[in-house]
Amino acid sequence: MIAYLDNAATTKVSESVRDIMVDALYVNFGNPSSMHRKGMEAERYIKDAKESIAKLLKAEPKEIVFTSGGTESNNMALIGTALAYQRSGKHIITTQFEHPSVHNPLIALEDFGFRVSFVPVDQNGKVIEEALLNEICDDTILVSIMYVNNEVGAIQDIAKLSKLVKEKKPDVLFHTDAIQSFGKFKIFPKKEGIDLMSVSGHKFHGPKGAGFLYIKDKVKVKPIIHGGGQQKGYRSGTENVPAIAGLYQAISEIYENHEDKINHLYDLKTHMIEGLQQIPEVVVNAVFKEREDLSLSERVRFTAPHLVSASFQGIRSEVLLHALEDREIYVSSGSACASNHPSLSGSLMAIGVEKGLLDSTLRFSFSVNTKMEEIDYTLEVLNEIVPMLRRYTRK
Repeated sequence: MIAYLDNAATTKVSESVRDIMVDALYVNFGNPSSMHRKGMEAERYIKDAKESIAKLLKAEPKEIVFTSGGTESNNMALIGTALAYQRSGKHIITTQFEHPSVHNPLIALEDFGFRVSFVPVDQNGKVIEEALLNEICDDTILVSIMYVNNEVGAIQDIAKLSKLVKEKKPDVLFHTDAIQSFGKFKIFPKKEGIDLMSVSGHKFHGPKGAGFLYIKDKVKVKPIIHGGGQQKGYRSGTENVPAIAGLYQAISEIYENHEDKINHLYDLKTHMIEGLQQIPEVVVNAVFKEREDLSLSERVRFTAPHLVSASFQGIRSEVLLHALEDREIYVSSGSACASNHPSLSGSLMAIGVEKGLLDSTLRFSFSVNTKMEEIDYTLEVLNEIVPMLRRYTRK
């Protein structure tokens, strides 16, 4: 049996996504900037995608800019707005457990004279509001807080945080990295006080290399890619039409029967945690620990439906990951975008995971296609190999 539990890293495209991408590659393959019929056929995909996404977000098509995915969207949002508003101030606020595609562009901005504050989160991964508000000053131009943490599944109350920020300083822009939340939650940027929002298609059964950045009307963003002026100058370069077509198709499917899909994910998550808790010396991270008066199935509803982070005392995550791989179970040792680097997880450190467990943590992540049998199989194998690996490790 194969158990693919690394869907936070990437998901498999649906057949309909594959089919529309093939059409855009082989049939309607024109350059969307061309003025002839072939160009117009290709441009149709882009227009349809923009209109569809805008309708879903209750936004305007002109507020959608297609990118190569989450990393580019986050870079465009952070660097683009920092450059556009630097005369108003050079202070940016984010959290201690953002994805590298947010953290690293901000570090890069420090070389250009910007100051970045990293506010803490609590043991559940929730931003400490008082710390956030204390950082806001006259020089603050931008706040960036991720919607769902990609490693532990903590959800931020973005609407509340943006409201608090704007009450203290109304002209501060609010960006959210929604890469792990789009498709899991219905997000309306204007209602939630979001000025910029990053999304990546391959997290919800779209293709890799396709994403978008929502930019609220009137918000200024300096382009970081220059050239032919496509997408109204925000992002030059011939649009990746097949990827955008696939993104459009994935978005049109992910919210069908949405409540049933999310309930299925929460059922998988609850079952996975129940099984992990039966294995000695396993700690499940960020499952709303202060609400132990509630049942597990109720507590997981405070977290993202598709992510489980668990630490296995005494076993290095890489060893356990490959032992599972030998049994055709595929998981992650953390953020896929950072898992090739030797540094310890900033997200785990931020929520206070014990030092001895930082390098013993795996991420299990599900999609709407994940079956309960995959969870059962994974738990069966973990119960078999974890004691064996511990005996080997402790000799």
